[in-house]
Amino acid sequence: MFIQTESTPNPATLKFLPGQTVLDAGTADFTTPEAAEKSPLAKRVFAVGGVTAVFFGGDFVTVTKDDATDWDHIKPAILGAIMEHFQSGAAVMEGEANTQAGHAAHDGPDGDIVDQIKELLDTRVRPAVAQDGGDITFYGFDKGVVYLHMQGACAGCPSSTLTLKMGIENLLRHYIPEVLEVRPVAA
Repeated sequence: MFIQTESTPNPATLKFLPGQTVLDAGTADFTTPEAAEKSPLAKRVFAVGGVTAVFFGGDFVTVTKDDATDWDHIKPAILGAIMEHFQSGAAVMEGEANTQAGHAAHDGPDGDIVDQIKELLDTRVRPAVAQDGGDITFYGFDKGVVYLHMQGACAGCPSSTLTLKMGIENLLRHYIPEVLEVRPVAA
């Protein structure tokens, strides 16, 4: 098994590509070792010292490290943990998957606008964000403001504010005049 790695715009996060499916649908975000209890793979990765977050996409795993840890010291151990997991045949997630495949339904007067926002996020934004080892979830729309949550490599990335403001906000405002601003939310 050969696992490729890619850098991300977030210097604290690396993207690991095991060459096979990680999650069949959605994403999973683990920001603490306790949150990883339902994932044997995430538990193995957290067992490597210096890991602060693990994120799963369809075909990748992103790992975030603390500032005191150097990638040269933990990257081999993370590669080993991922390889051991896939060679063991164990499930990535136990029981009910902790995945986020999309967005909550939105009824009300802004329903059509929210549907347009979700469509643009799913077709234009999420594929680009996944390329960088992350994901974005829709949290709401209120009085012209779109609330989004960045995950994986995008969470805490120095360029995430720029991505939200210059990229996503400009895209949404271009196609949907009712959108005035995009704001990040913490999970």
